Amino acid sequence: MKDKHHSFESQLSKLFAMSDATWERHAHPWSVWTLFTVLPVLIIAIWSRVWLGGWAWGLVVLAVFWTWINPRMFRKPISTDHWASKAVLGERVWMNRKQVPVPPCHRIAPNVLSGVTGIGVLFLIWGLWKLNVWSTVTGSVLIYAGKVWFLDRMVWLYEDMKNANPEYSRWLPHESTEQTPAGENLKERPEEDC
Repeated sequence: MKDKHHSFESQLSKLFAMSDATWERHAHPWSVWTLFTVLPVLIIAIWSRVWLGGWAWGLVVLAVFWTWINPRMFRKPISTDHWASKAVLGERVWMNRKQVPVPPCHRIAPNVLSGVTGIGVLFLIWGLWKLNVWSTVTGSVLIYAGKVWFLDRMVWLYEDMKNANPEYSRWLPHESTEQTPAGENLKERPEEDC
């Protein structure tokens, strides 16, 4: 059975044309942290339709443009030894899990956390549609909580996988690129090891 979540991630990456160079720039911590501004801008834009009418769509376009330009506007970081940088590198590992499998202990949490974020999106959509503050706030909290926890899991995943593939090793230029024996990081490990 095809992994629908993986397919969605691939399509989203293609939509935003995330090349290797773009991913490298996105690994800059400022790119990660400033991207968190997109949701508040979208919320304000959609909520402001009451006051601005059709002009509110300009803010929506601005937020979408910011989502696209953000990973491209920062330079490639000198060091990726930052939580935010490793979160981006972990996302790349996660998206590549069909080619280089991840350990079993890393397979469930990202999907659950994406589900939490998805539930938050439903609350947010309802809240913005009905202009309901509580639903909007609940949705925003679930989205941010799910996303930040997901990113934290991506850091963990990257730390466990960085030596599993030569390509992953080169993403940390300041660290030794000494390889573990082929497949060493991919051995079945007990759940408690993660």
